[in-house]
Amino acid sequence: MTPEDDIAAIARQEADLHFDRFDEDTAFRLGCLAREEGARRMAPIAIDIRTPSRILFAATLPGSTPDNADWIRRKSNLVLRVHRSSYGFGRDLEIRGRTLGEGIGLPEADYAAHGGGFPIRVKGAGVVACLTISGLPQREDHRLAVWALCAALGHNPAAYDLTA
Repeated sequence: MTPEDDIAAIARQEADLHFDRFDEDTAFRLGCLAREEGARRMAPIAIDIRTPSRILFAATLPGSTPDNADWIRRKSNLVLRVHRSSYGFGRDLEIRGRTLGEGIGLPEADYAAHGGGFPIRVKGAGVVACLTISGLPQREDHRLAVWALCAALGHNPAAYDLTA
């Protein structure tokens, strides 16, 4: 897929994948769905769901590393700042030939425009949290996050998947 194709598909994901409500119980169910699917795929990932002020869910699977926690922090920081998926934002930067530091002024030590962070939106409230996956190639981190959101919301994941 071209970056433009990805951006269009991600815009649809971001427009459609909204919760009616989101609380600690919802975060736990969403995190467990991501963890179960990651385990089924034998993915060496870390999973995190956080609001701007606290972590609601965190889990790691065999093969994940301490670096995954820093990637999660940086991807989550970006999502919670720009209210877009970290992969979509990164693809947009790629099209424009820019980086986080150039022109945007976000330090890469604190922000990452790499796939895996996805905004959790509540209808009528906007972005309230972020689901972040780290440990796979960035496109696969993003796809797993979208899969978990679809599963939690009762959407068909195949309808929202990025083609390979």
